[in-house]
Amino acid sequence: MAATTEELTLALIDLEAEGNQLDDLVSGDGVDLSTPTPSPGWTIAHQIGHLLWTDRITTSACRDPAGFTRQTEALGPDPHAAIDAAATSESGREAAELLETWRKGRSDLLNALYELPPDARIPWFGPPLGAAELASSRLMETWAHGLDVTDALGLGPVATPRLKHVAELGLQTRDFAFSLRGLRNPPSVFRVELIAPDGASWTWGPAKARDRISGPALDFCLLVTQRRHRDDLALVATDGPADQWLDIAQVFAGPVGSGRGPQAA
Repeated sequence: MAATTEELTLALIDLEAEGNQLDDLVSGDGVDLSTPTPSPGWTIAHQIGHLLWTDRITTSACRDPAGFTRQTEALGPDPHAAIDAAATSESGREAAELLETWRKGRSDLLNALYELPPDARIPWFGPPLGAAELASSRLMETWAHGLDVTDALGLGPVATPRLKHVAELGLQTRDFAFSLRGLRNPPSVFRVELIAPDGASWTWGPAKARDRISGPALDFCLLVTQRRHRDDLALVATDGPADQWLDIAQVFAGPVGSGRGPQAA
């Protein structure tokens, strides 16, 4: 079902706020963009460079679908290596230039998304996405890479009600996580009950479902973005498919991610 104009607008407001929040962090006094992050070989500059590149190609998908197709084809047989190389290239800019280019890219993307009708379908890496879905996916990636930055700076994860976008994407990609590993998709709809950062209750699925997951929304989002190991999170699942999913959940496209090891390890 296509998003309404109001739903798209709210998603774009949240996307802008998420980008501004990370911008405020990396632009702070004393923040060195050459600081290593938990992603092997990546500094804070790499994280921003990756977001910059992805925002740019997302804008192309919105405004020039044929150009987007040409760009993705030009990535070659190993697109993930090419995308990583693009992040490395962007990270080589001077800090001020990198941040300013990223800001412009974020603004261009927001404008491109605002120009789209709510029922638009935008080409992407995989099936086309709706405009609100694409906005949510950009918010998810901004938050996830922002976690790498906060970890690099010794800060805790930033949790706001905007995490609902990440949680919903996590649920929508459940079957993707199973199929990516050659596993049979669960036949049932899970019941998921999460406590939001503001104390609200977020629920999905039938109230009487047998397969259930519960816990803090922040922990669920940390899990599906593979920024924390399951052992370090307060998530509870029933035995069977729900429990299995928490071991393999992956909200982002691409090959199977290795994720983080337990903090106590």
